[in-house]
Amino acid sequence: MSLPPACCIPSRERLVYLGESVRLSADRPRARSGSVAGMVRLEGGPFPMGSDAAQAFPADGEGPVRNVTVSPFHISAATVSNVQFREFAKAAGYVTEAERFGWSFVFRNHVEEHRRGAAVPATPWWVRVDGASWKHPEGPDSSLAARADCPAVHVSWNDAMAYCAWAGVRLPTEAEWEFASRGGLEQKSYPWGDELCPGGAHRCNIWQGSFPDFDLAEDGYARPAPARTYAPNGFGLYNMVGNAWEWCWDFFDRDWRQTETPFDPAGPPQGAAHVIRGGSYLCHASFCFRYRNAARASNAPDSSTGNIGFRVVRD
Repeated sequence: MSLPPACCIPSRERLVYLGESVRLSADRPRARSGSVAGMVRLEGGPFPMGSDAAQAFPADGEGPVRNVTVSPFHISAATVSNVQFREFAKAAGYVTEAERFGWSFVFRNHVEEHRRGAAVPATPWWVRVDGASWKHPEGPDSSLAARADCPAVHVSWNDAMAYCAWAGVRLPTEAEWEFASRGGLEQKSYPWGDELCPGGAHRCNIWQGSFPDFDLAEDGYARPAPARTYAPNGFGLYNMVGNAWEWCWDFFDRDWRQTETPFDPAGPPQGAAHVIRGGSYLCHASFCFRYRNAARASNAPDSSTGNIGFRVVRD
């Protein structure tokens, strides 16, 4: 019998790492005290997670497709809104990391030129804006007027965890998020099927036009839409893709995804960044075709931008 290629034989260190991942999945913190108001109960069960489709990004670790089982859980029907986050910040006296740092990243087209700070070299459409935060999404001259029901953005993973601790809930694991996003459909690209605009109707808030210069906003929005915009998926969940990226509990590891534990996986035991899912209003097929059920990306736990929010779950 021939041996597998050397690259496929895990090292002793890798085996220990995978063993720690299995332990983490069994021992991860649970949340059972928070309210389930505004949540949908999902019965869980097995489903094929990930994607081997042509549009998948191999560098993101979307594949291979593997069978995963998640336990029953409650998940919020929509992302945490500005109203909900304001209630938390006021009650807990919480100051977000963007507020403490004094700045956050904003999409350049939404900021007057005199407000734009340094751009991110690899993605120059992101610029530092002093005074930008969840309360002032495009800087000190902006506010939450007419945005009460929109997703709270400029929220870091650490900020989202603080909200969860206050509310008695938690962030979804990546597997829970994907199970929820699929809405009961198996191996479909989007929460509603494989066609992006069935019958010509827009089902999510993404970029139309030439990225990053001009957004036609044919879906009705050039910024985050209210958290309950468009028709929900088969589970009654809104905006699982597009609108705002959503933090997950898991650390990000492209290679770990290939060998994860099949029952209630909770990611690797360590890492420098956490998983984000769902894409945002800035996603376009020409650059960031990640407004799909299986698509994934990551960001550092203290990072905040104008297109990252979160939703919560309860066991």
